[in-house]
Amino acid sequence: MGGLSLLAARVGADVPMEACCADGHRMATQHRDCSLPYASESKECRMVQEQCCHSQLEELHCAAGINLASDQDACVPPRGDNASLEAVFMKRCCHCCVLGRVAQARAQSCEPSLMIGYQCGMVFRACCVKGQETADFPPGDVGDLQDTAKVSEAEEEQEDPYLNDRCRGGGPCQQQCRDTGDEVVCSCFVGYQLLPDGVSCEDVNECITGSHSCRLGESCINTVGSFRCQRDSSCGTGYELTEDNNCKDIDECESGIHNCPPDFICQNTLGSFRCRPKLQCKSGFIQDALGSCIDINECQRYPGRLCGHKCENTPGSYHCSCSVGFRLSVDGRSCEDVNECQSSPCSQECANVYGSYQCYCRRGYQLSDVDGVTCEDIDECALPTGGHICSYRCINVPGSFQCSCPTSGYRLAPNGRNCQDIDECVTGIHNCSINETCFNIQGGFRCLAFECPENYRRSADTRCERLPCHENQECPKLPLRITYYHLSFPTNIQVPAVVFRMGPSSAVPGDSMQLAITSGNEEGFFTTRKVSHHSGVVALTKPVPEPRDLLLTVKMDLHRHGTVSSFVAKLFIFVSAEL
Repeated sequence: MGGLSLLAARVGADVPMEACCADGHRMATQHRDCSLPYASESKECRMVQEQCCHSQLEELHCAAGINLASDQDACVPPRGDNASLEAVFMKRCCHCCVLGRVAQARAQSCEPSLMIGYQCGMVFRACCVKGQETADFPPGDVGDLQDTAKVSEAEEEQEDPYLNDRCRGGGPCQQQCRDTGDEVVCSCFVGYQLLPDGVSCEDVNECITGSHSCRLGESCINTVGSFRCQRDSSCGTGYELTEDNNCKDIDECESGIHNCPPDFICQNTLGSFRCRPKLQCKSGFIQDALGSCIDINECQRYPGRLCGHKCENTPGSYHCSCSVGFRLSVDGRSCEDVNECQSSPCSQECANVYGSYQCYCRRGYQLSDVDGVTCEDIDECALPTGGHICSYRCINVPGSFQCSCPTSGYRLAPNGRNCQDIDECVTGIHNCSINETCFNIQGGFRCLAFECPENYRRSADTRCERLPCHENQECPKLPLRITYYHLSFPTNIQVPAVVFRMGPSSAVPGDSMQLAITSGNEEGFFTTRKVSHHSGVVALTKPVPEPRDLLLTVKMDLHRHGTVSSFVAKLFIFVSAEL
């Protein structure tokens, strides 16, 4: 009560905090329930009532738990309820008392461990000391009994937890005190905070710390130990501010502050009231200011308020209708959207929109400009970019397209658009003989075989070396080496293009050479060009218009150390069709 008295002094003499706490004790003792509404108009008084009620209720439940331990040595609630607040406090104090009784029975110390908590330690010690008082005495004379009683009385007086409780009477603390055995710990009520001196408490300004619960449109006002929320604006005419800071409608009819004449009935509305004549008119008629029933056009009297879309007046009533794309709701006034897509008006996909619908098409189709509901196939092959969709040929199909390749020599790539050459030489689907070599070209293959001419011998798969000349006078004029090469390119190759390069395998200072096409270039597709003193190239200078096989003979004369050596390259050129 010391802390409560201090709080009462801080709040003001007009708030009797002791009486508030007594009310809380009575509520706990009589009703065993602290959730009942508190009648006090003071917020601080209601806080004290609630705190004192819970404190008294915990003590009552704890006392019942101690009695339960003393009677049964067991901690089972009488009604078998283990989840209620009463059962939790009763069971906790019962366990603490049982532990004290067990310690006494085992001749152990009645000093509790700090680990079990302050309240449990007090119950433990009280039950242990009480057990020592009621323990059976061994047989002996009266004098011994008296001496033992005196010793027990002295021990009880020495071990009484309440006599040595430094928090008794509030202790040094301003509000709440707890004796842990080693020290006294002070704490503060809700809404206060402990000062650095460890004993005093000061009010917490919830408005500054931001720990208040005021809503948007409310201002926080700090009070001692708490705070209150105040509306930034008034409630307005016809409303009053409640204690919980909300606006409540004033019932002018019930409070009698209306001005309805005697022949009229007051009907309360939110923020106001309405006077209705006691004589009621039939449906479709209204009463004028004198209470007479007249017919007046509802559509004109309440424009835009009776019907969602269109209002049509009828004798004594009115009729509502809706615009296209809507239908009348069950209330006969509102209009709700009609889902036209349920009747499948589109050839493919339909999306309902407010008051209408929209047709759209799947990929590969486009909406018709004529009716707006039919989906027409898009001919991707006919688009401006259609020529680049497929590398060879584009075939339109409904909703999409397909790429195709030449019937032989090619297959469609995994991307479904490009054509890949089939290497018949690798796959083994050629028909070359064992003495022939398979050479792959774009879209096909060639079977190649050659024999070295007279006075030559084969020195490699594609090379013929000249035999020693001896006394043959024409032999030195023959090339030293004839090499066979195989080239392939499509008809759409970009020109000019270098197709072959020729020169000695190792250059020697002072070398010079001449390069010339000696046969196979009758149509002038190719030319030679010297790129250095010892090398030259064969270049395609104009496109070959159609697929064909060509054989070029290219001769290189190498001048080295005053002698001339000739070398011949046989170029088998296979021109394939473009894709």
